[in-house]
Amino acid sequence: MAELTELTLKAALDGLAAKDFSAEELARAHLEAIEAANPQLNAFVLTTPEAALEGARRSDARRARGEAGPLEGAALGVKDLFATEGVRTTAASRILGDFKPPYESTVTANLWRDGAVMLGKLNLDEFAMGSSNETSAFGPVVNPWKGRGSNQALTPGGSSGGSAAAVAADLCLGATATDTGGSIRQPAAFTGTVGIKPTYGRCSRFGIVAFASSLDQAGPIAKTVEDAALLLRSMAGHDPKDSTSLPVETPDFAAAVQRSVKGLRIGVPEEYRLDGMAPEIAAMWDQGIAWLKDAGCEIRSVRLPHTRYALPAYYIVAPAEASSNLARYDGMRFGYRGEGRSLSEVYEATRGEGFGAEVKRRILIGAYVLSAGYYDAYYLKAQKVRRRIVQDFETAFQEVDALLTPTAPSAAFGLGERVADPIAMYLNDVFTVTTNLAGLPGLSLPAALDAQGLPLGLQVIGRALDEETVFAVAGALEKAAGFRAKPERWWA
Repeated sequence: MAELTELTLKAALDGLAAKDFSAEELARAHLEAIEAANPQLNAFVLTTPEAALEGARRSDARRARGEAGPLEGAALGVKDLFATEGVRTTAASRILGDFKPPYESTVTANLWRDGAVMLGKLNLDEFAMGSSNETSAFGPVVNPWKGRGSNQALTPGGSSGGSAAAVAADLCLGATATDTGGSIRQPAAFTGTVGIKPTYGRCSRFGIVAFASSLDQAGPIAKTVEDAALLLRSMAGHDPKDSTSLPVETPDFAAAVQRSVKGLRIGVPEEYRLDGMAPEIAAMWDQGIAWLKDAGCEIRSVRLPHTRYALPAYYIVAPAEASSNLARYDGMRFGYRGEGRSLSEVYEATRGEGFGAEVKRRILIGAYVLSAGYYDAYYLKAQKVRRRIVQDFETAFQEVDALLTPTAPSAAFGLGERVADPIAMYLNDVFTVTTNLAGLPGLSLPAALDAQGLPLGLQVIGRALDEETVFAVAGALEKAAGFRAKPERWWA
């Protein structure tokens, strides 16, 4: 049943509606694909075959009764940062141990409400802290793509590396993911998939293990722009359990994908033309501009002058919030507990043994910038820079309807290449962190292959709550690019 796993989400939903196959057959085909591929890719940290097949049978029964939901029978993967009731949720960290939440995250509950079926939980960087999916307690995820003529294992990006790899390798029709500084968009760019970080507050954060609360946002990774739109419509919605959830209607994002973009003003930020930018990235960006011109868009150069301060501001704000959020993991109520003769020793052992090196690094940075004597010099200044970045975007969006940039400064790099250099790793987020700091929607779609045959992504950034324009522009780019490349199946 390999052909079933190769379907897009939209094609699978159409096939289910036409009764060409059943939800149970679809789930079974994906479970077989996971069993064959996961030993090599390590995309799933947990599969739930019995629950998946039972859920698929219930889905088939609902369809037979004429009660099919918008995602009825869709076989999906869930990033292991989303709480799933009664199913182990670890955030890819040793410290959560065998934690089984007694509640469901709102985003996944929305997907199950609309008929989707969970295949299992997907690997990620520990607590979503990383850009290469190498900080996971379960080991790194391997990108399904390989360079031409090379057998080197490549990163799928992070932190949502498991989600991106699973979608790229046809192990699920789509996947949930989260984005704090680029963790949906960068993995999408590295794996030839589509990923959107919606406006902050568009999707509920209830039941998602927190990293940096003012930056985290859930979104989908999918095979096409339309698939991402279908998933986001189900994932989104106001939730009174999340005080930052926006009380707004959820538009028909899939309808927006087909909209004409003629007459739209597209901004090209001058500050994103970095010194030393790879020629292939610059050429892809120029090609994207040309495609939008051909589609009837007006291209305008815009200034985002505080972009140069975005990365350092992000790496102050995010660790500060992480140090506060991760204080709850003390070994007392749930998860891993270290040994000690006193309460202080238990705390120290639990956190020292339970957290990985990158998480501990960020907790220490966060505690430092929030400490007396340094709060004003670092954290307060970073928040002022954040406000300036927001103002830059507000000024730009007075002149344009959307922005076009590259997603990442390179194609996927080798596993192990940048682990020893945190600064080099953090620079992967240079094009993506600004949208998190400003709370704006950003979408990555595959646009080209580099000289090694690896995918490169373009990023579309929109106004707050204007995902429809983002999807329209992305749809036009997807049509023009005609990107159909898939990784060769070396893993099975």
